[in-house]
Amino acid sequence: MAQLDLAGHWYPTVATLVISSILLLWSIYALSGAGVIRKLPLLRIALVAITGVYILRGFAAAPLMRYFPGNSMTFWFWSSAICLAFGIVHFIGIRQVWARL
Repeated sequence: MAQLDLAGHWYPTVATLVISSILLLWSIYALSGAGVIRKLPLLRIALVAITGVYILRGFAAAPLMRYFPGNSMTFWFWSSAICLAFGIVHFIGIRQVWARL
């Protein structure tokens, strides 16, 4: 990605924009679930799906490695650990507020 960006390719910019937009949307849903902002539509379904994606990504490093061979073991370890931690935090939060979602 860094080499593509240095070469002026559009892909790293678009990929980063898409990923950051998804994470922003997920953050808004998390704030809604926590009661910080108004209740959003499909809140329960969205929070369960978001939590599932984080946990699945946390455990899916080994199968994903073959599709992205250029990433280092350090990348796979830390990105998986972060996703798993986010998933656990989301899971705990959903359990705490499930009745009012």
